[in-house]
Amino acid sequence: MALITVTIDGNDIQVEPGTTIMNAARKVGGDSVPPAMCYYTTLKGSGGKCRACLVKVTKGSTADPRPMPKLVASCCTMAQDGMVVQNITSPEVLETRNGIVEFLLINHPLDCPVCDQAGECDLQDFAFEHGKQSTRYEFKRRTYEMIDIGKDIKLHMNRCILCYRCTMVADQLTNERVHGVLWRGDKSEISTYIQKAIENDFSGNMIDVCPVGALTDKHFRFRNRVWFTKPVDAHRDCSKCSGNVVLWMRGDDVFRVTGRKDEYGELKEFICNDCRFHHYNTYEWVIEGPRDIKRQSVISANHYEKETKPLPEVLYAKLDNSKWNSFTI
Repeated sequence: MALITVTIDGNDIQVEPGTTIMNAARKVGGDSVPPAMCYYTTLKGSGGKCRACLVKVTKGSTADPRPMPKLVASCCTMAQDGMVVQNITSPEVLETRNGIVEFLLINHPLDCPVCDQAGECDLQDFAFEHGKQSTRYEFKRRTYEMIDIGKDIKLHMNRCILCYRCTMVADQLTNERVHGVLWRGDKSEISTYIQKAIENDFSGNMIDVCPVGALTDKHFRFRNRVWFTKPVDAHRDCSKCSGNVVLWMRGDDVFRVTGRKDEYGELKEFICNDCRFHHYNTYEWVIEGPRDIKRQSVISANHYEKETKPLPEVLYAKLDNSKWNSFTI
């Protein structure tokens, strides 16, 4: 298949036909990658809702070099041969993202100090990079009571930005979805059908795909801050999923179990509720080693770092498992 050439922020990249501008930018990497609050690679139909990934197309293609008259969503706009795209090099794009942050924060409470998502929140990162210090919104924010939508998941609708990721997980991973978006406009909310509980085997993945703190793990809520924990890769034999997870530990205690996310905060493998909620003992897992946190975040600070030289012999005597000899804690 012949590749097409796309220019993003002055960088030429060759991709397959049918590739979106977003995924083309991810091949370039760095600051040229637009932010994404609703798009999720492994979820079909995601994208086009939050408008955070808007970019400017200054040249449509080699066949039709006219620029696109408006900013377009990079997550659902296909790249064309000869297309020229501006992301961080366009002042119009950056100014528009400032406005998008302001819209997203109209109803979103600024309770980061007490939110379990703090430190790994996509909206927190987005607001830090593109937000403003104040808002022009003077009306009362919408508020909802927190509800349990299952024995393991708590829904805090005040924080929801209606990205629809959780409903898509339920649609595409389970046989029966019992929750969705109710009502319309500013009254829209995520809820279950007549307060029915979500009990399917893969419902916990809704927590991992949520970009804010709207869906939280009831086992982990208020137990610890994520930047105080040490993430390690681990796996176990599981008949329902791959069993590949990240254990978030402090000392010898496992505080939570999540799927493994890539540098864009997306899961490549979904894990079952059995692995996520029912195995908090280290002897139940085969620990592979420290998790490499690639994203710039507080969770990447003060974690394990690879040694460039062997540890002193006195430390070898203190380590029972030789697998950890190439790391410092």
